[in-house]
Amino acid sequence: MMSNPHKLGVVVVGAHNLYPEDDEGSCSAFVELSFDGLRLRTTVKEKDLNPVWNESFYFNISESSHLDKLRLDAYVYHSVKPTYFKTKSFLGKIRIPGDSLSTYSDDVATDFLLEKRGIFSHVRGELTLKVYVTGPEPANMSSSAPIAAVVAPLPSRDPGLAQEQLMTQGISNPATRNAEEAETRHTSHRLPNPSHHEDQPQQRPAAPPFSTKDDTCDFALKETSPNLGGGQVVAGHFINGPKTASAYDLVERMDILYVKVVNARDLPSRGETGSLNPFVEVIAGNYKGITEHFEKQKNPVWNEVFAFSKERIQMLELEVLIKHKDPSQDDDIVGCVTFPLHVVPTIVPPESPLEPKWYPLEGQRVRRIKGEVMLAVWYGTQADTAFSEAWHSDAVIRSKIYQAPRLWYVRVNIIEAQDLFVREDDNLPNAFVRLKMGNQVLRTKPVQDQNLNPIWNEEFLFVMTDDPFPDLVLSVEDRVGFKDTLIGSALIKLHDVQMRVDDRSIPSRWFNLEKSSVADHPDDATNEVLPNSADDTFSSRVHLRICTEGGYHVFDESAYYSSDFRPTAEQLRRPSIGVLELGILGVEGIQPTKARDGRGTGTADTYCVAKYGDKWVRTRTIVDNLSPKYNEQYNWEVFDPATVLTVGVFDNSELLSTVHGDSTTNNRGNYNRHQRIGRVRIRISTLEVGRIYTHSYPLVALHPSGVKKKGELHLAIRFLCPSLLNRLYIYSQPLLPKMHYVSPIGVAELDRLRFQAVNLVSLWLARDELPLRREVVEYMCDVDSHLFSMRRSKANFFRVMSTLSGLFALFKWFSEICTWKNPITTVLVHLLFFMLVRFPQLIFPTFFIYLFLTGLWNFRFRPLFPPHISTRLSHAELVHPDELDEEFDTFPTNRASDTVRMRYDRLRSMAGKIQTLVGDVAVYGERIQALLSWRDSLATALFVTFCFVAALVFYFTPIHVVAALAWLLIMMPPRFRRSWPSGPINFFRRLPARADSLL
Repeated sequence: MMSNPHKLGVVVVGAHNLYPEDDEGSCSAFVELSFDGLRLRTTVKEKDLNPVWNESFYFNISESSHLDKLRLDAYVYHSVKPTYFKTKSFLGKIRIPGDSLSTYSDDVATDFLLEKRGIFSHVRGELTLKVYVTGPEPANMSSSAPIAAVVAPLPSRDPGLAQEQLMTQGISNPATRNAEEAETRHTSHRLPNPSHHEDQPQQRPAAPPFSTKDDTCDFALKETSPNLGGGQVVAGHFINGPKTASAYDLVERMDILYVKVVNARDLPSRGETGSLNPFVEVIAGNYKGITEHFEKQKNPVWNEVFAFSKERIQMLELEVLIKHKDPSQDDDIVGCVTFPLHVVPTIVPPESPLEPKWYPLEGQRVRRIKGEVMLAVWYGTQADTAFSEAWHSDAVIRSKIYQAPRLWYVRVNIIEAQDLFVREDDNLPNAFVRLKMGNQVLRTKPVQDQNLNPIWNEEFLFVMTDDPFPDLVLSVEDRVGFKDTLIGSALIKLHDVQMRVDDRSIPSRWFNLEKSSVADHPDDATNEVLPNSADDTFSSRVHLRICTEGGYHVFDESAYYSSDFRPTAEQLRRPSIGVLELGILGVEGIQPTKARDGRGTGTADTYCVAKYGDKWVRTRTIVDNLSPKYNEQYNWEVFDPATVLTVGVFDNSELLSTVHGDSTTNNRGNYNRHQRIGRVRIRISTLEVGRIYTHSYPLVALHPSGVKKKGELHLAIRFLCPSLLNRLYIYSQPLLPKMHYVSPIGVAELDRLRFQAVNLVSLWLARDELPLRREVVEYMCDVDSHLFSMRRSKANFFRVMSTLSGLFALFKWFSEICTWKNPITTVLVHLLFFMLVRFPQLIFPTFFIYLFLTGLWNFRFRPLFPPHISTRLSHAELVHPDELDEEFDTFPTNRASDTVRMRYDRLRSMAGKIQTLVGDVAVYGERIQALLSWRDSLATALFVTFCFVAALVFYFTPIHVVAALAWLLIMMPPRFRRSWPSGPINFFRRLPARADSLL
C-alpha cells in the first residue's frame, strides 16, 4: 500500500503551432513527462503541427512536505525514424516548480509557451496542460490548480474568455491507453474519463487569444484531376483520351452558343418621318445582348458577336429582335427571327467558322414583313476565334492582352558649367543643376566658384520609355537662402542621344543655356524656356556626358521573384528556351467583397491578371459570381528558368450592377480602387518539363485583422522545353546582363529606379482601351515590399536561423564526439579520421560521395507540388495585432503619439539586439586583424614566434603526424579535460579590438 495519499495529476491536452521538423513541413510529436525520477510519454501524433492528446497521467508523491523541492518537466519531441544518430528531435520544454502546485476547486487548462533547451534550439508554439495535486483516489480528482506566474501563460486580451474556452474544449475525450499500476512509491496512473466514448472524435484545444489564424481555413496546396480539353489529368499527364490539337487543352471545355449579327437591309420605316434608328436585341432565356443603334439607317452594319453559356440556357428557342430606338417612347419592334436550338449546328475548331446567312424578318403575328438580317448561329467552345471579341452573358469586360513598354536607363554625368550669368545685385552664385524628366527630378550639390565655372562631376540615372522618347529639362539655378533663382536652362531631346550596350566611353558635349522669362519658381522656369533676345548676350553653357543604357535590365519587380532578366537592347537578348502554358480554370469560394441590391448575401465581380516578362494578360470580368469559371489559356516564351510567373485575382469595384433574375445591366461611374483578393507566384525552375500541374492554390491575404483565406485559384500549368542542352547552357550564364557586373548600380539606387519603372509601366497600361488599374500593377509588382514590417523582420530572422540550423547541429554533434558522450560513436569517428590521415587522398572522395549519397537519399522526399505561400514561414498565423496595425499603417504614420512612441521603443529594442550582434561579429574580425597589427605588441610577438615555430615543425614533421596529434588533442577524453577554456581561446579573447575607439 502507498504510504502517502497525495498524488499529482497531469492532463496533456494538446499543443499548438509546433516547429516543423520533417521535409514536408510537419512533425510527429509526443510529450515526455518527468516527475520525481519517473518518465512517462504520450502517444505519437503523426504529421500534425497542432496535435491533440487529451491523455491523463497520475504520479504518486513520495513526500508531500518535499513537494517544493520537486518539479514537473514536460518535453515535446518529434519522433524520428530510427537512425544511427537519433530517434527523436527536441521541439520545446516547460518546467513547473513544485511550490507552484496546489489544490483548487476549479479545473482549468493553461497554455504554456515552449522554452528552448539551448541557444541554437528551434522552438515555437504552446503546450496545453492541466496540472493539480489531489487525494489518493483518481475518481475524486476533480480539483486543479492553475500554475503560478513562475511559468508565464500566453498573453491574452481576455484571460477569462480564454480560460472559459479551454474549459469547454480542453478535456473532451477519454484517455487512449490503460493505466499502469505498481505497488512502489513511484506508482503512476493514466486517468480515464468514463463520461465519454472511445470513438468520440478529438477536438483541438482553443487557440491563443491573439492568434489571427482562422482554424477553418486550409492554406495547403491541393492537387486536382480535372477533365481538360486534352483529357483527364492524373499524375501530371493526360489519360482517357488522346490530346487534341486545340490550343485550349489546359482548360475545361465550355459549350457556348454564339450569335453573330452582321448587318440588315431594306428595313421598314417607322413613325411619321419615316426614319429608323435600328438596333438588335438577342434574347436567350434570361440573358439579353444589345447592339449599338444607328441614327436614320435602313441598312445598318453591326458585325457584333454574342456568347451565351450553354449550361445556363433554359429555353428551346433563340430570339433575335430588330428594334427602333425612339427617345420619346418605348422601343418599337421592327421584326424578329426565331431559331430552334436543337437544329443549331456545332463547330469544333479547327473547323472553319460558320458563314452568316440572310434571314427574312417576321412580324409579331408570325407573318413575313419587309427586310432581312444577316446572322450566324452556332455552338462552339472558347477555342473559337470569336470568343475573345464576343459579348459574354456572364461577363462585362472582355479578356485582354497587354504589352508592357520597353524601359531604358538614361545616364547623365554633370561635369561642369562655364561662364554662368550673374546679376548685378547678386553675390557669388551657389549654383546647382536640376534635372527633370517627367515626374523624375534630381539635382546636384550646390557649388561656389569665383571664376563662375563650377565643377560638379556627379552622375544620375533615370528610367524612360522609347515610345515616345521624353525630353530632359536641365536648369542651372542659384541657391539664395531658401529661394532658388534660375540662371539658365536647356531642353535635351533624348531621341538624339547616343545609345550604348557596353561600358565603352561616351564623348561629352556642351549644351548652351538659355534664359527663361520665369526666374522665381524653378518648376515654372524649367517648363518655359525662351530664346535669347538680340540685345542680350548670354553665353553660359554646361558640360554633360549623356547616353541611354541598353545593356542593363530595368527592374520593375523585386529581383527575388522577377519574371525577366533580359537586357533592354534587342541585340543582346538570347533566344527563348521553351514555352510556359497557363490555364486559368476558375476560383472557388471567394469571400464576398460587396453588397448588391440590398440582398442579404454579398457578391463579387472578379477577374484574374497574369504577368510574365513584358506580357500581361487579363481574363474576363465575371459579374455576381463567388465561384467564377474563366477557362482561358495563355502562353509565354521562357528565356530563363530562374523566373517567376505571377497570377493575381482582383474584384472590380467600378461596377455598380443591378441583377434581376439572371439578366445583368451595368452602370459605370463609381471609380473605386479594385480590391486585392490574392496572389500566386510560381517559379519556372520548380516545374518538371512536360508535366501538367493542376492544383488549387489558396488565395491568402494579410489584413489588419489577421491572415485570411479568400478563395482558391484553380490553375493548370505546363512548361515545355525541347532542348536540355539549352537549359544547361542557361545555368552556366550570369543571371543578370553583364553590365550589372561591369558597372554595377547600388542597391538604394536600384530601389529608386524600380519605383520609377513601376510608375511608368502603370501609366503605360492605363492608356489602353481597357485600362489596367494602377493598384493592380503595383500589387502584381509588389511595390511595397521594401517597407518595414516587424512580422517580415521576424520571418527573415528565423529563415536565417533555419539555414544555419544544419551548421549548428554539426557543431553540437562534434562537441558531443569530443566530450565522449557516446563512446562507440567517438571510437568510430576516430577510426574514420585516422584512416583519412593515413590515406589523405581519400578525403575529398569521401566528402563528395557523402554528398552524393545524401542527395540520392533526399530524392525520396523531393517536393511533388510547386512551392506556395506559407503562413507559418511568413509568421502570419501568430502575429500580434499591434504588429499588424503597424504594418498596415500609412507612411508617414497617422497613429497617436503614444502608439508611435511604443513602436519606436520596440524598434529600438530590436535594433539594439542587431547592433550588439553586428558589434560582436566585428570584434571577432578585428581581433583576427590584431594578430599581426602590433596593437598589442606582446600578443603580436607571441603570435609571430608561434608562426615561426609552426613553420619549422611543419617542415620537419610529416603532415599526417601533425594531424593525428592535433586530433588526439581535440578528442581528449573528459577525464583529462579541464573545465576552463584552453590557452589559445584565452589568448584570442585578450586581443584588442577597435571597439575601444568608439564614442
